[in-house]
Amino acid sequence: MPDTATTPPRFTHLISDCDGVLIDSEAVALQALLELLGPRLQNLPEGITLQGLIEPRLGQRLVPLMQDIYKELGLPQLPADDIMAIGNAVDAACDAQLRAVPGVAQALAAIPLPKAVASNSVSARVLSALERTSMAPLFDQRVFTPDLVGHAKPHPGLYLAAAAAFGVSPGQCLVLEDSVTGVTAAVAAGMTVLGFIGGGHIAAGQEARLKAAGAHVVFSDMASLPALVAALLQPATEPQVA
Repeated sequence: MPDTATTPPRFTHLISDCDGVLIDSEAVALQALLELLGPRLQNLPEGITLQGLIEPRLGQRLVPLMQDIYKELGLPQLPADDIMAIGNAVDAACDAQLRAVPGVAQALAAIPLPKAVASNSVSARVLSALERTSMAPLFDQRVFTPDLVGHAKPHPGLYLAAAAAFGVSPGQCLVLEDSVTGVTAAVAAGMTVLGFIGGGHIAAGQEARLKAAGAHVVFSDMASLPALVAALLQPATEPQVA
């Protein structure tokens, strides 16, 4: 019988999105956008709803999200000041209703990997949210955002910067994401993605969309996350010639 040798686990680090994965803010952002854009977009084409326009784009930064919607509708783009005012109102609503995704802190604490956050939000907002929800110690200030890195998802730069800061290859990183935008970024970086569909904002069909974007597996309950990660951390056993 040949001897066997156990290889080290492939995955050594975990990187998480913030909004919709750590903080249950995307549902708040969706409602705020519906209220803010509703008066501006009252006469939509038949078969198109404002919610249907916004939901698939959650996870994008506000400017491209708004530009995409107005372009799809064939409407002139909003002035930058209007977009900034809408963004400020959305941020205020999210801050006022800040809450962690149920069970996420306990799930992450049970996963024995160094962790970082890669978010399309701004660093000050992410750090504040982690402090207010008592999750900051899980990440030890390892936060990567467009204002720090210079790239926003779906560009892979945020995830590549996180891997570089860890000093590991992208292939060693597991990623938690809830949006097509985020999954696209992580897959482009060469990482393995666990798609989360348990947030309050998830629309019908999101599981299929995340898988189509490249998510390795999709789950809906944070309580199941430690077991999912543990299964991926099981070292492979390879036969060795005596």
